[in-house]
Amino acid sequence: MRIYHNQLVNTLNQGFKPVWLIFGDEPWQKNNSLSTIKSYFNQQGFVELIRFSVDDKFDWSLLLQEYQAMSLFSSQRIIELELLTNKLGDKGSKALAHISEQLHQDVLLILHGGKIDAPGQKRKWFKSLESNGCFLPLYDIEGKQLNQWIQRQARQNNVNLHSDVFLILAELFEGNLNALEQELQKLSILFGQQLITPEDAEKLLINQAKFSPFQLIDAMLTGDTNKCIAMLDQLKQDGTAITQLLWFIHKEIKQLAIMQEKISQGETFNNVCKEYRIWDKRKPLYQTAVNTIKPINLAHAQSRIAEVDLISKTSGEFNPFILLADVIVCLYHGETMQNFSLNYEYV
Repeated sequence: MRIYHNQLVNTLNQGFKPVWLIFGDEPWQKNNSLSTIKSYFNQQGFVELIRFSVDDKFDWSLLLQEYQAMSLFSSQRIIELELLTNKLGDKGSKALAHISEQLHQDVLLILHGGKIDAPGQKRKWFKSLESNGCFLPLYDIEGKQLNQWIQRQARQNNVNLHSDVFLILAELFEGNLNALEQELQKLSILFGQQLITPEDAEKLLINQAKFSPFQLIDAMLTGDTNKCIAMLDQLKQDGTAITQLLWFIHKEIKQLAIMQEKISQGETFNNVCKEYRIWDKRKPLYQTAVNTIKPINLAHAQSRIAEVDLISKTSGEFNPFILLADVIVCLYHGETMQNFSLNYEYV
């Protein structure tokens, strides 16, 4: 059985399932799912918890012994396996397949790990456990789903938000649900049931939002230069190393130039994405960039980022974060930006 995170509570109330498979890279959903499942079953009498961390050297006989053993402390137990790798090997696959054939009602088995791909989901051990339990894949929450998530969490935290504040929160914290949840809790403490206006939110939140270089690249690929500039400013305040950002941006610009060239020579977009290991969710970002950014502007941006790299290493008179903003703007307005020199003084 496969469900999504927002179906978790209803599924728990539908009856006992001896196996839960939780796989994905979004940390808030994973932590929330694990705590919700364990809390629910604690109330049902599953008070003993045994944890294993599984790597490529894990002794699978320990799991088999524990699953089959009678407990001295509780008749109902939870066994939790954190898979540090999804490649379990022959011994791991056989052990889990064996357990799937002898599941019983007094042991709850929880497996969790990073994203598991389609071939991994077709392995015998996974299919056997899923058929007897529940698989909860974790995907990033974005767009309309993110807005619904914020509304739901705001209600749970008793936060009264103006409709425009939802948009502010979504823009500032997309991709970082842990930070967003913390901010909602903070707003609940500070404002209680009082209506929180956009002005209130901006004063408290804008300087606290955390961005990553990956989010910066996403905004760059979609051409949202205003968001890129705001992110660069925040990354600077957070102490992000300029060399790290230079590497990320240079890598993407160089890759876009090669992708455009390959497509112009007759290769399909999907084949080029496969070559660069661009997964399906990110394909629309690259499709937008490849179709929107002119090759001449990519050339301008490559030239300018080389200048930024040199300036950042040889001069302390310039703010390299402003110069990186120049490079990103150049991708979409290179015809104009090429007329302006990067060699200006920063006060």
